[in-house]
Amino acid sequence: MTVRHTTSEPGLRGRTVVITRPAGAGSAMARQVRRLGGVPFLLPGLSLREVDDPGQAAIALGTALADDLLVFTSPAAVRFAARLVPLRTQATVLAVGQGTALALRLHGVGTPLAPVQRQDSEGLLDHPALTDLHGRRVALIGAAGGRGVLRAELATRGAQLREVHVYRRVPPRWQRRQLQAVAALSPDARVLLSSAEALGCLREGLPLAAYTALTGAIAVVSSERLAGAAREAGFKRVVVAASAMGADLLAAAAQ
Repeated sequence: MTVRHTTSEPGLRGRTVVITRPAGAGSAMARQVRRLGGVPFLLPGLSLREVDDPGQAAIALGTALADDLLVFTSPAAVRFAARLVPLRTQATVLAVGQGTALALRLHGVGTPLAPVQRQDSEGLLDHPALTDLHGRRVALIGAAGGRGVLRAELATRGAQLREVHVYRRVPPRWQRRQLQAVAALSPDARVLLSSAEALGCLREGLPLAAYTALTGAIAVVSSERLAGAAREAGFKRVVVAASAMGADLLAAAAQ
């Protein structure tokens, strides 16, 4: 069963909300869950680390800032990039979603372009700035892996594409108490998912009993594509939020 949700701000009425954002990145979401009357449960699907050779990454990013278009794939891509070099550029800067656009503005990029309705790779590819890329230098800034649709389509549209990896994803380390809590999860719990890579780590890394309980809860996902991945991963009940923004995910979780 898949449900699409677009309204916002009802209460969570004591529901457990599983937050799968990367380790160290879920505290703000947990505060929002408590404000709405829910019970936050931090279960990171990924850990984010700097690249193995930050010096080389800084050189690559500095070169990319002179390209025609820069595409940032996530808020984490913005944060890690800004640690390497100042994000000063004359390029057209695009963001996969509004959260990434906000991160860009916070780091000095004044007018990033981002989809408003469908905030994912497909939504970004509908932007007029990416319609005709023949001969244009485009830098895709993020981590290795993921965003395969975006990478392939940019190349198909004729972009002179370079990828700049400014961080890396690694599996998280869970504590025993977290695994025990997952195994005891209520079927009424909501599991917030905005990353296929995080979902993959949960599927591969959690013990069977814990993963079975997780998929017995309700998945709240940030896109139709992720809804398909969640169903393939074993979730029977899936709600599609309006976007990957925290407010939209929590509004969907409250239904």
